[in-house]
Amino acid sequence: MPNIPTDVLDFLEQPYQLTQEQIDHYERYRYIKLKEVLSPAVVSFYAEVISQKVTELNRETASIDHRNTYGKAFLQIFNLWGEDERIKALVFSKRLAKIATDLMQTRGARLYHDQALFKEPSGGYTPWHADQYYWPLETDKTVTAWMPLQAVGLNMGPLEFSAGSHVIIEGRELAISDDSENFIEQKLRVTDFDHVVEAFELGEISFHSGWVFHRAGPNETDQMRKVMTTIYMDEEMKLKKPENENQVNDWHTWCPGAIIGEEIQSPINPLLFTYSNK
Repeated sequence: MPNIPTDVLDFLEQPYQLTQEQIDHYERYRYIKLKEVLSPAVVSFYAEVISQKVTELNRETASIDHRNTYGKAFLQIFNLWGEDERIKALVFSKRLAKIATDLMQTRGARLYHDQALFKEPSGGYTPWHADQYYWPLETDKTVTAWMPLQAVGLNMGPLEFSAGSHVIIEGRELAISDDSENFIEQKLRVTDFDHVVEAFELGEISFHSGWVFHRAGPNETDQMRKVMTTIYMDEEMKLKKPENENQVNDWHTWCPGAIIGEEIQSPINPLLFTYSNK
């Protein structure tokens, strides 16, 4: 790989062994935070590389005050792995894909897509939502790795979870918006699901499923909150008939050429990890 320190490449290939307790936690709550998934050297390297690429590819020119709620929440840049070989090494990392596979309890993990989510200084809150509203995927065997590229304090807008809320049906039909924030917040208020709001240490990563409700607070600091994410799906995931316009868009954008009812195996959905003997 060009211009990637050897220690960074080596670390990304080292397996991260989950305990049965951690797998059980994820199965019950559909989120988990794991410490020391990335080394300080990996975080430092990719903070610089991904920041440069986000600056290069960002097309947002309006000030925060002139954007809607979604636009205030973050700068969003998709599929950076196709733009930079160094970022591809992170997105394709066997270390991360194995964690995703073990949490989903599948034979392997295939890439859905990646995205950088940079919350600017004074950036707004990210409303309550469930990611899988956007995805034309047949099952809930999905997991998103949320990778901060620095330590994230409570005043910077860390990811928040409603633990176990993947069982709630109401609110799944809502895109990220003020409406989703208000409706889902009211729904969660009358449930027993724990609202988990915690800072992220350097190298700590969270993993969450497509249907668990989550949000993030505003960035009240003068520093950019830099986060890289990778979305994984079961290696045997099939495309379902889209249920809304956003799923139609995701079909053609992130699963080009996939056929409804068949496994997704497009050129931009590579298999990243597999237990071939399962």
